[in-house]
Amino acid sequence: MKKELINLTINGAPYELEVEPNLILNTLLRDRLGLTGTKISCGEGECGACTVLVDGKPMLSCSMLAVAANGKNITTIEGLAKDGELHIIQKKFIEKGAIQCGYCSPGMILAVKALLDENPNPTSADVKKAIGGNLCRCTGYVKIVDAALAAAKA
Repeated sequence: MKKELINLTINGAPYELEVEPNLILNTLLRDRLGLTGTKISCGEGECGACTVLVDGKPMLSCSMLAVAANGKNITTIEGLAKDGELHIIQKKFIEKGAIQCGYCSPGMILAVKALLDENPNPTSADVKKAIGGNLCRCTGYVKIVDAALAAAKA
């Protein structure tokens, strides 16, 4: 299969990569670049564990081809912390107990980040809508919503 050259920015760093046209973005991030914070669970775009930000918008990396990311700015969970300091959303997820097993946390946190970037003063309903595509089997969502609202106020 003929490879295609793509250029993208991941967590602020530019990349020029040759990829197969059928390579999934999640596989590129995890297997080729070692960014394993981006989870894979259902592999069908149903659970949200693989959520990354593409040009600031939450996208499911398990259902996006890497070639579709050409020219895009990708943010993974690894890209939120700066100089060893957790992002305020990550801090609030920890403080509010919104992290249990942690498997859904990267996708949830990135969905909340996209929301707060667009709407810095969300309601509970706004948060619930923003995380609606992300499944969590541990927390029951209350602590996740609390963490998102606390991050908005911080």
